[in-house]
This record gives sequence, C-alpha cells and structure tokens, in this order.
Amino acid sequence: MLPNLPSAMSQSSGYTTIIFDLEDILFQWSPGTKTNISSETLHKILNTHTWFDYERGRISEDSCYAYIGEEFSIKPEEVRHAFRQVRDSRQANNELILLIRELKVQSSGRLRVFAMSNISSPDYDALRTKPVDWVTFDRVFTSGAAGERKPNLGFYKYVLRATGVDPRNTIFVDSKLENVLSARSLGLHGIIFESPGSIKRALRNLLENPVARGRDFLKRNAGRLLSVTDGADDHHPVVLQENFAQLLILEATGDHSLVNLIDHPRTWNFFQGKGQLTTEQFPFDLDTTSLGLTIMQRDKIIASSVMDEMLEYVDDDGIIQTYFDHKRPRFDPVVCVNALSLFYTYGRGRELQETLQWVHEVLLNRAYLDGTRYYDTAECFLFFVSRLLTSSNDPELHSTLEPLLKERVQERIGAEGDSLALAMRLLVCDAVGFKNLVDFRNLLPLQMEDGGWEIGWMYKYGSSGIRIGNRGLTTALAIKAIDATITGSTGSTEHLVTAPAFATKVPLKVTPAATTRHRRRSSLIDSLQWLWPGGKFHKSAEI
Repeated sequence: MLPNLPSAMSQSSGYTTIIFDLEDILFQWSPGTKTNISSETLHKILNTHTWFDYERGRISEDSCYAYIGEEFSIKPEEVRHAFRQVRDSRQANNELILLIRELKVQSSGRLRVFAMSNISSPDYDALRTKPVDWVTFDRVFTSGAAGERKPNLGFYKYVLRATGVDPRNTIFVDSKLENVLSARSLGLHGIIFESPGSIKRALRNLLENPVARGRDFLKRNAGRLLSVTDGADDHHPVVLQENFAQLLILEATGDHSLVNLIDHPRTWNFFQGKGQLTTEQFPFDLDTTSLGLTIMQRDKIIASSVMDEMLEYVDDDGIIQTYFDHKRPRFDPVVCVNALSLFYTYGRGRELQETLQWVHEVLLNRAYLDGTRYYDTAECFLFFVSRLLTSSNDPELHSTLEPLLKERVQERIGAEGDSLALAMRLLVCDAVGFKNLVDFRNLLPLQMEDGGWEIGWMYKYGSSGIRIGNRGLTTALAIKAIDATITGSTGSTEHLVTAPAFATKVPLKVTPAATTRHRRRSSLIDSLQWLWPGGKFHKSAEI
C-alpha cells in the first residue's frame, strides 16, 4: 500500500479552509440603473485606476465620484445615484451560503470559511445591511480595510498572515482568472467560478468522501439504475430495460438490492422484455449469457450444457459468435473475451483456443483502439480482458495475455475519456500492478453533486451506432476503481505511474475532455489536493 494513505478517503481530502469572493459569487448585482450611465460605462468605471484607489481606501467616496465624473464627463451626483442603485440591487446567493453552512456542519468545526473581496469600506458597510447570516464567515477581508486589492499578491499575503492558514489546505474561489492565478501562485487551490451548480459540485468533490457519496447514490437509486441511450442523430434518449449492466453492477458491488434483473436459468437475453430500438423478438446472446452464468455462479452441470450449446456457434475461423441465432452471424472481440471468461471459469478454456488466439491478435495489434462493433471504447476491451485473467489461474492464458495487457493499458494512461473509461482503465491498471495516479486525479472531479458519476458510454447498437450508458454502472465501477487505487488489490507500489506513459507512434482515440487535469505531485495524498484546481427513436436498428 502507499504510505500514510487513509483507507478509502475515510475523512476528507485535507482541505481545511475556503476563501470566497463576495461580489459575483455570494452576492449578485445588476449593472442596469435608472440613470444615464449605461451598463457598459459602469463596467468601465469599475476598471479605472480611480476606482481601484477607492476600493483600497486611498480616496474618499466623494472624491471618487468627483474624479469619475471628470474622467467620463458625468455629473458626480449621477455617478453617486448609479452606484447607490448598484448597492441596492445586491442580492445574496442563499443557495451557496446554505451549502457553506452545510459543509461547515459536516466538518465538525474543522472547516473555516473566509471572504476576501475588492470592495470599498462604504460599499461593504452597505452590504452588511443585507439579510445574510454573516456568522457563516469566520472573518471577512476587504480591500478597503487591507489597503490592498486582488490580484495584487500583497492582499493574499495579508489574508494568509491574518488567518494563519496553510495555503496547501486552502480552496480559493473567485470569478476572475487573474485573481485565481495569483492565489494559485501562492499555493492555494484556485477555482474559477462559472455557475452556482459548478461550484457546488466542485466543493463537494473536494471536501466530501467520494466513495461514501457514490455508495449513497447507488442506495438511493436502488432498483432504478437503468441504462439509457445517448439520443444520437437528434433522437431523444430512451431508457432501456436490459440485463447486461445490471449484472455488472451486481458483480462490482455484490449487492443484489441495487439491481433489477430478469434472471434466466440457462441462456440470457440482453433485453428484459421485448427488444427496444431493434426487432421485438430479439435473440438470446452469448455475451449476456456468459456474464449471467459467471456472475450468478450457476451449477457446473447447467453451465456445461450451455457451453455445449455455445460451441455450436463457432464460425469456420474458430471465432465464437454473438447470438444464439445462425441467421445473425456477428462476432466481436469483447464478446469473445466474455465467452472465454465463462469457459475458463468452468475449466473448459482450451476448447476455444482459436478464439483466444484472435483476442491475442486484437490486443497485440491494437485493433480495439476505436472500440468494437458493440463496445464504444478501447477501455471496454481492456477491462474485459483483465476480467478474463481473473477468471482463471491457467498459466498459458496468463502468459498469453497478461504481459501484453500491461503494455497496452500503460499506453492508455493519460488518454482522455469519460467517467466509465477512466474507471475501467484504473481497474485494469490495478489488476496488472500499476498505480495510475494520472487517471485517478481525472476521475474524481467527474463525480456529480448527487454523488453519482457522469454517465459513461459502454456499448452500442451495431448498425445504428446509438450508444448505451448507465450511471449506476459507471458509479459502481468508479467506486471500485477509487478503492482499488487507494488500497490496492495487488498490495504493491512497484509500478507507480504519475504521468502519462504513451507509447511512441501509437494512435490514440480521444474524446473531448470533461474537466481540466492537474498533474502536479507524485504522491497520492498530494494529488488529492489538485482534484479541481459535470422521446423515442422510431426507426428499428438491427444489432
């Protein structure tokens, strides 16, 4: 295990302080006034040297309005009326203030919250008359009182000296990039405010236990962790009643209460009822059957009879097929891997050696990089290969696939991907003995405010390409990946990866980044400090 590592982030990530700006975050205001001063002019005034001096307490309110009037050819009284209306327009963001109170309560007094704002003393006196629970803040620092303003470093150093906080354990939230940059330069964890929702999500991800939140999400949605299509080509997303994701959630969590399964004694169907977005009478498939028999741990006699039947669906090349239907000749390397997992689990892997050889060739030649017919990402293939290796201790199987799998997953470290791809990659890394801190840091900020992870796309309809995902599955695998990365199923830190290790001249398929990465430190504890410096389809599609 990694030294000094708390089990599953049992308490917190180490942050003990938050510093908020007041304007534009905890208080909103309107630049529109009932004067002749336009919103555009008002913003220009706020960026003048005169206004900066006023915010720092170097000139009086009357002098400020007089200088501004002269500079913009506006009567000083007009300027005064405009800014009094601005003062009156300020409204507290009670949603964020309630969140701050909640976070402080949850911390049992450990979390301290300060405000730090560019605001003149007269404007701050007016702000204090607003109906806000000011005791929420341990202290408020204003530019008017400090004689300094952001982004000047002196203001930050003044606040750090006055509070005695450790910058490395402090979160800084501001709406302006230059202010956040200055904070980061002094070691604070800076977050640029974009919206109340994004800030709430970021703070929960930084301050709360991701594993506990993820498990709570699963329990709250037990029995309703359903799959959904991506709504491609302007079609509305469709909720799917299917077995495959339910089986994987069960395998990842071991909790039958979370899933909604239509159990089958022998062969399994992907759909729980009629086919959706395809033919209603959908054939049973070898992929779901392989998962069902292994995860539900069927009796060996039953499993053997099914495997005998599956061997009837091997083509002339020795590759096992996807469906129990000779009229649908389809094959897919992930389906082959899952069928191999079934056969090796019950000691019959040697009966599919040609299929195994083809899987090896797919792995060797990186044929999986753009996904497969039925699976969306490279990580799906690598994940199920690692699952195959855990199904059996067969030395020939491991010598054939394991060394190559280590190489291939290391090539993927640092490649962009959705929540599911990152979780799968982490689990494969753990299975082969890598501590992948790069993707660990990228996965954690993708947790949503409700505790679940963003949906990840796993499989797809073969002919239409419509993708299918499941937040429950993504969350279950993310929890497992975090636990595995922290505690380590291998118990070894021999291979510690803290930066991408792309193989040269290897083409990588990447998807748009969901969040900014932070790769600043090599230890897992330090890396936690930089987590966030989230109708119907009418045409049938044959799968």
